[in-house]
Amino acid sequence: MRPFWDWEWVGSHLDLVGEKVIEHLWLTFLAVAVGLAISVPLGILAYRRRRLYPPITWLAGLLYTIPSLALFALLTPFTGLTTLTAEIGLVSYTLLILIRNIVSGLVAVPDDVKEAARGMGLTERQILWGVELPMALPVVVAGIRIASVTTVGLVTVTVFVGKGGLGYLILNGFRPLLPDIAVLVGLGLSLLLAVALDGALLGGQRLLTPWARAAKRGAAT
Repeated sequence: MRPFWDWEWVGSHLDLVGEKVIEHLWLTFLAVAVGLAISVPLGILAYRRRRLYPPITWLAGLLYTIPSLALFALLTPFTGLTTLTAEIGLVSYTLLILIRNIVSGLVAVPDDVKEAARGMGLTERQILWGVELPMALPVVVAGIRIASVTTVGLVTVTVFVGKGGLGYLILNGFRPLLPDIAVLVGLGLSLLLAVALDGALLGGQRLLTPWARAAKRGAAT
C-alpha cells in the first residue's frame, strides 16, 4: 500500500484531480442556478401572496429534511445513475434557503421607499424589479452563499449515483482503488472550493450593491 502522504501520486494525477474539480464546480453551479430559477418566482409569489408562504416553505422544508442517500435511492429507479438524479437532490436542498432569503430580503425593504417609488409613477412590476429586488440583494446573496457552500459539501455524496466530483477521490481513497492521499486531496479541495466560492459571491455582492457600503460608512461616521 502507498504511504498516506504520497504527494508524488498527486503530481502524477493532476489531470484526474482537475477533472473532478471541474465536475464538482459544474454540479454546484447547475444546482444553485436551477434552485434560483425555481426560488425567485416562488419567493416573489410568497411575498405577494403571504398566505402561500407557509405551504411553499413547508414543502421546501420537507424536501430539505429528506436524507440525501435516501432521496437518491428513491430517484435512481426512475432517472438512473445520471446527472439528473444528482441535480434533483442537490436542487431540492437549495430551495428552502433561497426562498426564505428572497422573501426576507423583500420584506425588509422600507415601506417609505416603495411609497416614494409609487409617487414617482412606477408600476408594481417596476417597483419589484427596479427597487425591491435590488434593495433585497444583500439578503438574497447571503442565501446564495449559504446554498452554494452547502451544495459544495453535498456534491460529494452524489458519487453514489455515479457523479460526485471530488467525492470520487474521497470514496475511492477509502477503497483499494486509489491511495489514501486521495481522501485528503478530495476533502482539502472541497473545503477550498467552499471558501473560494463564498469569497467570490461576497465580492460580487459588494460590487453589485455599492450603496450598501456607503450606508455602512455613513452609519459608522
